[in-house]
Amino acid sequence: MDLDVVFLGTAGAVPTARRGAAATLVRRGGDRLLIDCGEGTQRQLLRSGTGLVDVDAVFVTHLHADHFLGLPGMLKTFALRGRERPLAVYGPRGLRELVRTLARVFGRLSYPLDLVELDPGRAVVLDGYRVEPVATDHGVASLGFALVEDGRPGRFDVAAAAAAGVPPGPLYGELQRGLAVTLDSGRVVAPGEVVGPGRAGRRVVFSGDTRPCPALVEAAAAADLLVLEATFMDAESERARETGHTTALQAARLAASAQVSLLALTHLSQRSLPREIAAEARTVFPGTVVPRDFDLVEVPFRERGEPRLVRAADRPVAAAGAGPASR
Repeated sequence: MDLDVVFLGTAGAVPTARRGAAATLVRRGGDRLLIDCGEGTQRQLLRSGTGLVDVDAVFVTHLHADHFLGLPGMLKTFALRGRERPLAVYGPRGLRELVRTLARVFGRLSYPLDLVELDPGRAVVLDGYRVEPVATDHGVASLGFALVEDGRPGRFDVAAAAAAGVPPGPLYGELQRGLAVTLDSGRVVAPGEVVGPGRAGRRVVFSGDTRPCPALVEAAAAADLLVLEATFMDAESERARETGHTTALQAARLAASAQVSLLALTHLSQRSLPREIAAEARTVFPGTVVPRDFDLVEVPFRERGEPRLVRAADRPVAAAGAGPASR
């Protein structure tokens, strides 16, 4: 099951010529989840080479304009394209009132729109994984989101099964599902004889806008990927605290404390160069990347390797659609 994270908008509150407003697309198998939907998100989808996909769900971290202004246009576009499948939009308290107000802009839709206000601890359960809302600290009702896959069975040892006399076929599946089987000889073979220890699913965490906070550290513990804002650098740590944001250095400390595999910094201000942000964070957490718009992070199963950043320029389809703004 493939899992990757496409960065559609990595700017702070104000988009730039090269960075769009906050938006991140999660692709897991055939599922498409959108985390935040800043101004111009549907155009960013088109420019990314991904295309304007009919997303399965939208998760809004908080109700500041740079995180939701792209929603009315996208909802209307889906209707103009004749979408009939329901769309769920999740977010903090106040979401329903906001979208009902925006309905004056996007009008009647061709599909059911399900608005769900989440509290921390109320997970959205999907097929084989869940999305857990995390309480964050931004001065308004705000959430981070942790995508957490279900655990997987251990590896099936074919050689051990053959040595135990288990014939290939349906008995293999029963053993991998954790059921003991009885052979024609009368011997009972337990799953532990032929199946290795269970394997954890992947965990990807998105902070939204926030100060560093204990709930985020807990949610990010041992995460494969942590996507964390870094609106400021350490020289402006006081301003970060006052405005409810995180510095690059604080983000690195949080990632180190949570022992994540890869830290991706986003929500970047124009005040600092991306290379400066990366350099500051890497003094504490070397496994830091600073994605550009249209870059993605591949998140393989842990036994297959570490998460890695793939630049848009190294993806022919995306590079063709992205143009110079991906730099």
